[in-house]
Amino acid sequence: MSDIHWNPDPSQLSATHIAQEMQRLGVSTYKDYWKWSVDDREGFWKRYLELAGIQFRTAPERIFNLSADGQTRGYLPGARLNIVESCFSAPLHQVAVYFQKEGGPLQTWSYQELRDLASQVSNGLAALGLKAGDPVAVDLPMTAESIAIYLGIVQAGCSVVSIADSFAPDEIKTRLRISGAKAIFTQDCILRSGKILPLYEKVQKAEAPQAIVLCAKGDLTLPLRSGDLAWESFLKNTEKQFAPIACDPEATTTILFSSGTTGDPKAIPWSQSTPLKCGMDGYFHHDIHPEDRVAWPTNLGWMMGPWLIYAALLNRASIALYEGAPSGRDFGEFIQNAKVTVFGLVPSLVKAWRASKCMEGLDWSNLKCFSSTGECSNASDYSYLMSLAGNRPVVEYCGGTEIGGGYLTQTLLQEAHPAIFSTLSLGLDAVILDEVGQPSDEGELYLIPPSIGLSTKLLNRDHNEVYFADTPRGVHGEQLRRHGDQVQRLPNGNFRAQGRADDTMNLGGIKVSSAELERVLNGVAPILETAAIAVPPPGGGPSLLVVYAVLKQDAPPTDQTALMQSMQVAIRNQLNPLFKIHEVLVVAQLPRTASNKVMRRVLRTEYLKGN
Repeated sequence: MSDIHWNPDPSQLSATHIAQEMQRLGVSTYKDYWKWSVDDREGFWKRYLELAGIQFRTAPERIFNLSADGQTRGYLPGARLNIVESCFSAPLHQVAVYFQKEGGPLQTWSYQELRDLASQVSNGLAALGLKAGDPVAVDLPMTAESIAIYLGIVQAGCSVVSIADSFAPDEIKTRLRISGAKAIFTQDCILRSGKILPLYEKVQKAEAPQAIVLCAKGDLTLPLRSGDLAWESFLKNTEKQFAPIACDPEATTTILFSSGTTGDPKAIPWSQSTPLKCGMDGYFHHDIHPEDRVAWPTNLGWMMGPWLIYAALLNRASIALYEGAPSGRDFGEFIQNAKVTVFGLVPSLVKAWRASKCMEGLDWSNLKCFSSTGECSNASDYSYLMSLAGNRPVVEYCGGTEIGGGYLTQTLLQEAHPAIFSTLSLGLDAVILDEVGQPSDEGELYLIPPSIGLSTKLLNRDHNEVYFADTPRGVHGEQLRRHGDQVQRLPNGNFRAQGRADDTMNLGGIKVSSAELERVLNGVAPILETAAIAVPPPGGGPSLLVVYAVLKQDAPPTDQTALMQSMQVAIRNQLNPLFKIHEVLVVAQLPRTASNKVMRRVLRTEYLKGN
């Protein structure tokens, strides 16, 4: 292909984890290794458990617990473990976290320091009367402390309720209600780009349970509700040792949320086994070694937050965190000074950097690869990104919360093409079907279970109905699992992602349904109803939000710019300020099916034809 931008260096291939395993198995091509990983899934996952040194109190009887009809009931039957124990397998003197606050110095915590604070958190939860199985919310920016809090909650046998720090009070309240959280860790405010953004105030408005409140800078001066605790008070007199609670592999460690098509967001529980998918993808597809430093601007409210923790720590590497906005040169200088080797991001960041040129002239020579997820990327932008680090490859990474990682990705053994995926994930197979359910090179992709990481339950939905009901059978009669992405297989065997097959969209790397957006927008004064769609910009890249609006019959003449501003304010206050409206189109009516469903695909097609 003429757009090849990176070829693997033959002298470096032998050092990759995949190449070493290929040599052990005696296979000569990556394709053969991938085929082994899906033909012998038990053998593949057993091998990863050995390579990662996963610690069990009781060893599993096998990898998969399957029903007679092939349904996945769970993973690692018979085992007892706490995944946090395996997060501290590195030498305790080794650096676990490199971190820097905006305007501050580069700092480090060792594995020993991280484990000590996580143990204090576990002991503090026990002192509050919380026990194994209790859900504990985290509404914090991604900091060194939030990593320790996350690990401390899981180590105590509790489950982390993940809430993005950008959410409005109503969205926080919804997640607390669904999860039944019994406490919440939060912060007085967030300091970002010179601004002070309230956080504890939003948690109060959400009527959250007992809060443990950290301070962004200096001493906590904010008055707390009765029963709430300052971080220092919570930690007072807590021991730095804690015996992790051994759990069933299906015990919940994290409750993450992903938008459905109507109503409340789906609550997706990650179990004690789900982190193994994060670790495996990190080990093989991102080739993470103990000497690596992994950075990914993210948040615990998005799956990439927990993914970053597990992908780095299970592989005995270091996490690199910049506690501030990733949009400016100071963030790029952190990547340079922390000597980051694996750097993950979303395409919208790259587009902004390219426009501002803020990252040019930095020394990113320590990087061995980028990684990209959350949105469809733009080949031109990513060619520019690769050039910033002396032509390093981008590991394109497409998956989902309910997968625990990726299903389409890349390796460091294969040619890297910007915005192209070279392989299905190891240990996971899939099929592309057209509109009539026949195998095709372009259409909707269905996963072929089993694979560690694939969810087996939802907290507030019927799992079988969401992922299996009415799905066609595979070419060999195998059960297929719905994921909802449109994918194209290219002539050379590579893949291109084409976005969602349903009306769930990705805005700024965060999934949101049309229904959620429309629920908020329909409350704006002159609006009767709306239809929200996501469209690709010219040349590709992150999706743009376009809103079709029908006004009430008695609505006064409305300036379209003012209407768009009112709608943006509603989204900011009630949903998420990261969701930006690109365009508002006022129409007389919305196209509907005979059953009165809005045909958003028709609107999307019409919009693309006219632009």
